[in-house]
Amino acid sequence: MIRRHCVGIALAAAVCSLLCVAVMQLRSATNSMESEKIDAILTSAGLKSTNVPGAAVLVLKNGETLFERSYGVTDLKTLHRIDERTNFRLASFTKQFTAMAIMLLVRDGKLRYDEPLTGIFPDFPEYGKAITIRMLLNHTSGLQDYEDLMPKPEPNVPVEQIQIKDSGVLELLKHQSSTRFPPGSKWEYSNSGYVLLGVIVERVSGESFPDFLHNRIFSPLKMNNSSTSATLGDGGVHSSLEDLAKWDRALHNNTLLSPDEMRAALIPVKVPGVIEPDGTPAQYGFGWFLNPYKGHHRMWHYGETVGFRTAIQRFLNDDLTIIVLCNRADLNPSGLALQIADVYLRSQ
Repeated sequence: MIRRHCVGIALAAAVCSLLCVAVMQLRSATNSMESEKIDAILTSAGLKSTNVPGAAVLVLKNGETLFERSYGVTDLKTLHRIDERTNFRLASFTKQFTAMAIMLLVRDGKLRYDEPLTGIFPDFPEYGKAITIRMLLNHTSGLQDYEDLMPKPEPNVPVEQIQIKDSGVLELLKHQSSTRFPPGSKWEYSNSGYVLLGVIVERVSGESFPDFLHNRIFSPLKMNNSSTSATLGDGGVHSSLEDLAKWDRALHNNTLLSPDEMRAALIPVKVPGVIEPDGTPAQYGFGWFLNPYKGHHRMWHYGETVGFRTAIQRFLNDDLTIIVLCNRADLNPSGLALQIADVYLRSQ
């Protein structure tokens, strides 16, 4: 009887082992098929050559890497291959880090979301009384665009190539007497607002914006390849796939803020005019677009600057994240990320 029982246990264990092997083989085959589809999407977008600038692409599911691949070179001089540690300038992708810095200061009790600009900068013009931190975060402040206020040294020089520091943006705004619209009445994407948030981080924390991001975000998360430019801190973060995977896991695991503390960032602002870059109606929170995609709840953002295009798409209920970093301007990383998302969202 005991022997028969032992044989039964051994048989069950063998069946279980075979089932596990079959599941693993099926999962491996599925991953291989998905990887082939993604590679086809990227190569059809022009990421074929190995000796021109290209992109780095990452897909994470439940914090685990499903796809990671790099295409092209870091620059035309050295022809070094792009890899998971190659740094890209994130541009407005940085807004999520700026928003996190502000949220950490609110958590510390050093800031309030409804605090007016004049409470932080007493010498700011009268119109700053109506602008709050919350409005800066969700792009409803109505601030003048600093790029429109900057003098151009030469008619043919693009404004994005003219260097200005955060403090210079603050001074430009101090010389204005009004906003583009009544603060809080509508939505308009505002780099001016996010530059001011970086200055506010410095004023309130007593640290430079780069140091604050390093000490409170990059270092705790071991994002060792990430850094921030001293010129225009918002938009000036440089990071890699390796580090952004750590950032995504920190968001997934609520490492820096509790779910309750993070909730404020995920509440869409209720004002007219919220749109994506292509004019499509959208939703926005604190440093994140929040409009769903094909019924899937998501938080996402993009970045564009000279020579770089970047995007992150996080599908919250699907535990799926796609990051696309490009060091060339002829690609649409947000569109590529959504094509990649379709490969996984359809398979669920």
